[in-house]
Amino acid sequence: MKVTVVGYGNVGAAMVKQLSAAGHQVEVTGRKLEGVEKVAAQFGANSAPLSAAAKNADVVLLAVPYNNAAAALGELGSLKGKVLVDVTNPLTDDYMGLTIGHTTSAAEEIAKLTDASVVKAFNTLFAQVVDGGATYPSQAASVFAAGDDQDAKQKTVALAESMGFGTIDAGGLKNARYLEAVAGLNIYLGYGAGLGVQISPTWIKR
Repeated sequence: MKVTVVGYGNVGAAMVKQLSAAGHQVEVTGRKLEGVEKVAAQFGANSAPLSAAAKNADVVLLAVPYNNAAAALGELGSLKGKVLVDVTNPLTDDYMGLTIGHTTSAAEEIAKLTDASVVKAFNTLFAQVVDGGATYPSQAASVFAAGDDQDAKQKTVALAESMGFGTIDAGGLKNARYLEAVAGLNIYLGYGAGLGVQISPTWIKR
């Protein structure tokens, strides 16, 4: 698939690494072209400024802080006909809580800002888990996908499985409210409880 990754921080770079390794045509974009080009060169991806990115993409993966999502989407322009995979979490400044939840989610708010089909996925995985690969450190990590467009969700699932991750259909986009809460719990366990960033919610099929 042709995938544009919006963001070049820890999460964005890890996604570029694994998507490129899985054989996808990957483009990286973001606010600062210097950072974009550094990540692109490191993993053999293409680079582009936000205003010129995602024109030929099948999937756009949003890997920026939630507070920066609206600005990034505004610069990207129309994403009609594309899948937007939302990896954001609406975290407080200390990362130990969520700024929205219960009646809406980051994904639902992002869906109001774009004409793409939005799917919530990958947000429950630490960047270090994505960077290390689907079986880092010793067991298969799972990607939960929530969205209202079944075709968009299937593309997201195919993308995750091509990278070696297990996948779980998490229902409609409103269930992003639960996935973002799971991410919040995972961050607490990793940092607040000191269990480390190698942990991830894992589905074990028996």
